[in-house]
Amino acid sequence: MAGGEGVAAATAAAEGSEPGKGGNYDGKCVFCRIARSEEPGTALLSSEYEDLACFRDCRPGAPHHYLVVPVEHMGNCKTLKKEHIPLVKRMMEVGKAVLHRNNFSDLNDVRMGFHWPPFCSISHLHLHVLAPASQLGFLSRLFYRINSYWFITEIKSLLSLHGGQFSGEQEIRVNSPFWILNIPSEEMARGLMKRTVCAKSIFELWGHGRSAGELYASLKSYPVDKMLPYLQSDSTYKIHIHTFNKTLTQAQKIKKIDALEFLPFKGKVNLKKPEHIFWILEDYGMDPNNVPEEPFHLYFGRWIADGQRELIESYSVKKRHFIGNTSMDACLSFIMANHGGVKPNDVVYDPFVGTGGLLISSAHFGAYVCGTDIDYNTIHGLGKATRKNQKWRGPDENIRANLRQYGLEKYYLDALVSDSSRPIWRKGMLFDAIITDPPYGIREATRRTGSQKETDKTAERSTENHIFVSSSYHLSDIFFDLLKFAAEHLVMGGRLVYWLPIYRPEYTEVIIPRHPCLKLISNCEQMLSSHTSRRLITMEKVKEFKDQDQNSYLLDGQYMPYRGHNSFREKYFSGVTKRIAKEEKDNQK
Repeated sequence: MAGGEGVAAATAAAEGSEPGKGGNYDGKCVFCRIARSEEPGTALLSSEYEDLACFRDCRPGAPHHYLVVPVEHMGNCKTLKKEHIPLVKRMMEVGKAVLHRNNFSDLNDVRMGFHWPPFCSISHLHLHVLAPASQLGFLSRLFYRINSYWFITEIKSLLSLHGGQFSGEQEIRVNSPFWILNIPSEEMARGLMKRTVCAKSIFELWGHGRSAGELYASLKSYPVDKMLPYLQSDSTYKIHIHTFNKTLTQAQKIKKIDALEFLPFKGKVNLKKPEHIFWILEDYGMDPNNVPEEPFHLYFGRWIADGQRELIESYSVKKRHFIGNTSMDACLSFIMANHGGVKPNDVVYDPFVGTGGLLISSAHFGAYVCGTDIDYNTIHGLGKATRKNQKWRGPDENIRANLRQYGLEKYYLDALVSDSSRPIWRKGMLFDAIITDPPYGIREATRRTGSQKETDKTAERSTENHIFVSSSYHLSDIFFDLLKFAAEHLVMGGRLVYWLPIYRPEYTEVIIPRHPCLKLISNCEQMLSSHTSRRLITMEKVKEFKDQDQNSYLLDGQYMPYRGHNSFREKYFSGVTKRIAKEEKDNQK
């Protein structure tokens, strides 16, 4: 979704794209009909431009959620060119005006943007206007984040891991938890579900529709020869009903199941251990305060497999033996491992290993893991404990003990005390993936060895017990060193996955660190506060590293913009301070 804060994002993304099929009017397009007041259920709002129409989204993702569309039919945002900049600007003006008329004036808390194909459900250019952005629920943030889709990125990574590709023809319905994917085989579908922690289940789709009648018609047109293997007289089955955003009574469920009697079921019903399980899925939208009587969409299919959501609980940090202030959430750890394409017998490295949370998820998928960290106490499990009601760490609290806890010790290579800014690996040492969460200076300090005056000097040889002086390590330098290291020490096609903290009011894609040997694969946002977030960056090595690549991208302007985020810590705490002051002021009223 291109960010509404700048028109350049939409037009830049569209440069070089082929124009789509246009036209004055498309009777099959619901937005064409709405713009001409031909849809009685949708009221048009005031627009200062005759060629633009504005109306409320039928499934709002925020208290204020409007759509602005051209009256004449125009393809999705992929058809935009430079000459369309005035059009996009006017669409944004209409969006701001409707917010103002509805007494919303904080434009810093507004999200505007387009969904990039295939994520736009209707192929008619439409601008989403959402406010306040700070009140978007979890799922709305998921669907209306700028330039990021957690699930699609994970699915794309896992499909490539299993030899498949993500097709642009997939039906991704925003404002819905259900996706229709074209997957080559059931075996590949099962392979995806063995890895993903984002998807709950996968089904073989037999039919779907916007009403019960459409669903039944769709089921009747499904090839009988594809149904029969699962409907034999010597087989057993049961039918589940799952409703999203609505609860049905048992009587209502039975009525819906009985309505499927036209299907050629010949087997016996077995509710405890059926051979085949079928599901009716009903989508009642995202707004819990405005649940419709009838579902927006219905699906029927054969259950194939469940995802790995249970891993989130079984690997929960709360149950882990060795933890720290910044131990990574189990769900995010597995997402990062999937983004990295980790597979059995890979060697995965974390240069900011901390308590080793990211190593665990990679080891779970059969990779051999290792890491380094500048903090001697953390690597050796010494010092004060971070767990409640425990003052000091125990003698067996370390990274190896964590892997042992989950039966993964055989995948542990080692963890070393080392400064990531200093070269310690010989040339030719290659890793299949580098997965890490560098320190941001919030809960953990950003440090490297050497005094502030001598950061460029080569480290002198010292005795074993010598304690190096440490100095501050700017965020821009951390990411410069990280990308340079990845370019040199990743195998070809290997992936770098890391978190990039950003100050949202100043964010543009320009500030994402780049390297000529690395290709940006994905960029996903996790909100931290109304003004800060961190972005999960995935990069893939596409070019062999040469000595001339070592500092080349320092000079081409792609790296320099990120230096403005060296003060992320100050910006983070300034926002926290302002919020606390506001809360105290409100409490005094």
